[in-house]
Amino acid sequence: MFLCLDVGSTWTKGVAVGRDGTLLGVAQHRTTPPEVMDGVAAVTAALPPAAETLACSSAGGGLRLAVVGQERLVSAEAGHRVALSAGAKVVHVSAGSLANVYALRASRPDVVLLVGGTDGGDEKVLLHNASCLARARITAPIVLAGNEEARDAALAILAGRTVVATGNVLPDVGELAPEPARAAIREVFLAHVIGGKGLSRGRRFRELVSTVTPDAVLSGVATLARQEEGAVLVVDVGGATTDVYSAVSAVDERPASTVALPPDRRTVEGDIGMRVSAPGVVAEAITERLLPPDTDLTAKARHRNETVDFVPATPDEQRTDLRIARLAATLAIRRHLRMVGQLGPTGATVLVLSGGVFRHANSLVELEKELRADLGPVLRNARVVVDREGRLGPAGLLTQAGHTTTAATLLTALTTATAQRP
Repeated sequence: MFLCLDVGSTWTKGVAVGRDGTLLGVAQHRTTPPEVMDGVAAVTAALPPAAETLACSSAGGGLRLAVVGQERLVSAEAGHRVALSAGAKVVHVSAGSLANVYALRASRPDVVLLVGGTDGGDEKVLLHNASCLARARITAPIVLAGNEEARDAALAILAGRTVVATGNVLPDVGELAPEPARAAIREVFLAHVIGGKGLSRGRRFRELVSTVTPDAVLSGVATLARQEEGAVLVVDVGGATTDVYSAVSAVDERPASTVALPPDRRTVEGDIGMRVSAPGVVAEAITERLLPPDTDLTAKARHRNETVDFVPATPDEQRTDLRIARLAATLAIRRHLRMVGQLGPTGATVLVLSGGVFRHANSLVELEKELRADLGPVLRNARVVVDREGRLGPAGLLTQAGHTTTAATLLTALTTATAQRP
């Protein structure tokens, strides 16, 4: 049996999975900083004994990443997309030769992704930016993923700093190669970041965690997409942010002057959420004509922003939460599609709703109708399901650990069980 753990900033969740992909149990406990292993122990005790434990984490605010690139429309944009696919929260993006590092330093990155130039192309900007970082009082580790012919020179300039060099994210014009940088970001996160968050004493937690939570979920989405004909779309609505993931098998046809997208994609909307970001949801929904200007949701969203631990206690409050969740999902998906393009000629094959507001709802029939109306052709052919037990993250952990058959079976139940249908 496998125990798959997700240690978040608020909740620590555990899913027990049999070797045959059967879900054997689910448990959760409040995350317990400054010793998160106490919460891990509580979750572990509530589930059957496991032969192997796999864990991801977004505790301590997740992974804050800054991108330093050469051109915003090419290498900086490529770096930005790699960062999002790696489960990082992008807190700063700069393009061109750095004049100063004040904004970069103010963003407080956990990791800096330094990119620039195609292989064999211009080296000047990459080496200039390496020199600026070498002189700056920025202690964050650096992932070097630019022009490979400038790698040795850049490493020499950055001597004395923590640097992980990997393959170029943009080896040729229009060719995006995200996996080496994504793996390097994961390596840096585990080796240099998670242990510095003050989440646990000793090495047990650092040795337990294998990846950042959004990276595990994205791997789960990719696994699900391999079982579906067409495209998979996932929206995870949280209190402060909304994550959207998509995976498609088709290759986008794009001009050579732009950056091709990876088949597995993630975007993070930091101003769309159920509590802290609720007023932003309502304001943008009015702008997008999803709500009238005099909507009664304005005051209700403000209350949720001011009372972030608010828990709906009446049917009316629950309906209000679902209204905000539907708007958050619609707006986040629209933004995601503006960035990544359409999900093939027939839209999504399956839409997975994730987040507590969906998991705990008694009925999502009306919400599904509204989402289909809001998103039109994107959902015309899509089945809409709810990830009630939180299967995507565990499936991603299992996939990354090489247990692909177990992961696939775990997700089959997600998309076929009628109980999952809203």
